[in-house]
This record gives sequence, C-alpha cells and structure tokens, in this order.
Amino acid sequence: MHFPSLQDVNLEPLWEDEINHKIALKHNLLFSEINGVATSIVTLESLADALNYLSKLSLSYPINVLDPESFERLKNKFLEIQTGSDFEEMATASDELIEVEGDLLEFIRNSQDLLSSEDSAPIIKLVNSLFFQALQKGASDIHIESAERKGEVRLRIDGALKKHLDLEKSIIALVINRIKVISNLDISEKRVPQDGRTQLSISGKSIDVRVSVLPTYHGERVVMRILSQSEHIPTLESLGFAEDITKELYKLLNHAHGMILVTGPTGSGKSTTLHACMQHIATPDKNIITVEDPVEYNADNISQIQVNTKVGLTFAAGLRSILRQDPDIIMVGEIRDSETAEIALRSALTGHLLLSTLHTNDATSSLSRLMDMGIENFLISSTLLGVLAQRLARKLCVECKGETHLAPAVISEVKLPSDGVYFEAVGCKVCDFTGYKGRQAIGELFVIDDGVKEMMKDGFNDHQVRDSMKSKGMVTIADKLKAMLINGDTSYEEAVRVGIMDG
Repeated sequence: MHFPSLQDVNLEPLWEDEINHKIALKHNLLFSEINGVATSIVTLESLADALNYLSKLSLSYPINVLDPESFERLKNKFLEIQTGSDFEEMATASDELIEVEGDLLEFIRNSQDLLSSEDSAPIIKLVNSLFFQALQKGASDIHIESAERKGEVRLRIDGALKKHLDLEKSIIALVINRIKVISNLDISEKRVPQDGRTQLSISGKSIDVRVSVLPTYHGERVVMRILSQSEHIPTLESLGFAEDITKELYKLLNHAHGMILVTGPTGSGKSTTLHACMQHIATPDKNIITVEDPVEYNADNISQIQVNTKVGLTFAAGLRSILRQDPDIIMVGEIRDSETAEIALRSALTGHLLLSTLHTNDATSSLSRLMDMGIENFLISSTLLGVLAQRLARKLCVECKGETHLAPAVISEVKLPSDGVYFEAVGCKVCDFTGYKGRQAIGELFVIDDGVKEMMKDGFNDHQVRDSMKSKGMVTIADKLKAMLINGDTSYEEAVRVGIMDG
C-alpha cells in the first residue's frame, strides 16, 4: 500500500464530534484538513495500528503519512483540545484534590497511568493538588524544574524556596504540558520562553496565576506566581510596619500632589505596600490609574494598565497616556529608566500624587539614584515627598524557637545588649520544619523636609544626608532588625540576611 506522504508541515486538528478521538489518539490516528479535504493522518511507526482502528470507523477519508516531528506536533494539538480548559470544575471537585503531601507522593508512586498521556485525568489531579498544597502552605511561587534524570517541585514560602516533591522526568513533561494548556500557551513549542496567565478556582476561591516557561539544558522549567485578588490587599497596619511609620506615611498620602517612592530589593513587598497605600486613599471622588508590570493585585476601584513591550506599551508610554485621562492619583509599577523618571516627576509637579518603586538599598540613596538618571536637583527637591525603604523579615516560629548564645564579637559588632536573650530557628511540624512562620514588613521612612532640601542644594551626598537624618531621629531598617532580635522575633542569621549590617 502506498499513501501520499508529507514532510515538515504544521497541520491543524480536525475535531469531529462523531469520532471518539480519545481512542483514535491511543491508536495514533489523527485527522486534519488538507486543501479543504478531511484527511486521516498516520505515521509509519504505528501505521498498522492506525489502519486497523480506521477500518472499524465508517469513514471514507483519504490517508496521508506524516514524518514523526509533524505528527507529534499535530498530536500535541489534539491532546490540548482533549484536555481542554475545564480546570475550574476539576479544581472545585473534592475528589480531584489530594490534600496531604504524603498522599500525593503515594498517588504518584502508584499511578501507572500517569505516564499514559492519552488519559490526562491523573495529571490534572496532580497539578490541581500542587496548586492546592501551595495555597495551603501559603506559598507565593511554585517552581517546577527539570534535571538530567528527574524533576523537582519547590515552593517559595515566606521568601525562601523549599523542596516539595521529586517527580520522574517523564511525569514532569506531562505536568508542564498541563500547565501550558490551562495558561493558553503553545504546548508544541519547547524552544523559546513563554509567558501566560491562568485563573483557577479552588475551594470556592478564585486565584490568578502568572506562568513563565523557560527552556533549559535538561528540559523546560516553569515558575508560577500566585497573585492575590482585591479582597486580599492588606492594610498598612496589617503589614507589620511600626506605628510611627504608618502615621507618617498617612500624612504624606494626604498631599494633593508630589511623589512618594517605595524602595527595596526584588521580593521585599513593594507592590503590596503601594496597593495598601492606594486602598487607603481610594474614594469614589478620585480617579486612580496604575501602569504595572505585571498587574499583581486585581483591584476593583482602580484602573490598571498592564505593560506590554511587544506593542510598545512601556512604563513611559503608559504614563504619558494616563496623563491624558484626567487622573488624581497615579501609580507607576517601577521607575526603570530616565524617561519614566522624567515624566513621573513632571506629572508630580503638575498637580498629581504619584506613587512608584525604585531599586535602591536604603531610603536616602534614592536621591543619588534619581540624579544618576539625569534628573535635575531642583525637580527632585520640589516634587519628592518621602521615600519608604522596606524589607520582609521572617519571624521565628513561636512553637519551636530555641534560645541561643551569640558570640561576644557579634554582640559588640551589632551593638546588642550583652545580657539579652536571643533565639534561633529550630523547626517543627507547625512551621514545616523551616523554623520560621510568617514575615513582617520593616521599613525606614525618609521624609524630604526643608533641611534635606538645603542639603541637596549644597550638594551633600547620600551618606551625609543619611547621617544627618539619623542624628535627627530617623529609625533605620538595621535599628528595626535589632529590636526584632532583642524581642526574640527573629534570628541573628535572618537579621544578617535582611540587612542588619547595612547600618
């Protein structure tokens, strides 16, 4: 028998309701339209099996043979349709969730059918359970990585990554395919990075997930960021800031115009603080517009713009458009370049209250960071109201923290009381054996007063400004960490990680 053969083609699936495609896929029999004609698609490797099943169907379609790569590409598209985006129903059904990590490992060990890719139910169950357990543990990110012989799932809990599961290499590929399907990504494309979003509903709660897929040497890896809805936006008080900072920040937020900056490294909670500030000042008589990358909190009472560099919607372009929308309050996700900084400061000068973030180590160094971007001194001093530098410090688990002795050299270096009682992380069931449970936001607020404006005019550098502010009573992040250590809220190791040595 000779059938026409096709090489290196990208065919689209032909999904006929009267055909049981699940069984057809099992027999490696696919269908597509070629030049407008419905055609049966087979590959030489499984020709006999496919023709055998085709003979049982009452179809008079012509038959075409495809090369293995093209066939695999088309088969993936069929699998994508078959798996479908029915994630919401699946996730809410209790029998589709495995609630305990040990049970999940048992399920993976015993599920032989996990590897039969034509039946996607166990994979759906596995992926749903990963999401469920990540939410149960309060994880902010799920990492799925492929190594040479196996795969690994890790969860970022309280800012630190923790291993969750090991998975077989073959299962990892199926899990990643499933995640691509629910995020509307191309499952046949494994060579370029892809970004997507998905929304899932677990136990009646709706959760947004941002998905990033990256090809690595041993296969793809996926990082999923679990985003919060508007009802989860915390208040400034609940973030754990000291009362004096909260009061001062509220005073700054009452200004009709000017710029407020939040600084800190990646993952220090800057976006959360900005959204908490905006929820505090959001009233029906104010027009609040944001430009973010990505939109991390989906808030109801503000208009949010998602940056899209592919179509030229950058922070600067978005900010220019916002200014024509008659805003009262503007939030720019991040000031990354001089163009954005220039427009931001000029809009703060022309009667808007502008909130944004900047990457600097402490509050006072934001002055030189803006100057490095080419912003004039007078523009900074006339628009900048204040800068909040913040960090997230992990709190010791109250159930298992243990007393420890700090070396005399450490005590003198950090200027701690020598007769104090200090604690270290131990680890128990409650804190998932990490020794830490929950995080607290700590910050230093640098308010631009007349004294600072004078120093800027006289050309003082960051260190001089910082020393002057400390002498006037500004409480720094290092001071807050010292207080946490003395109160037994955190460990010395965590205080060093967060920045007690930065002064």
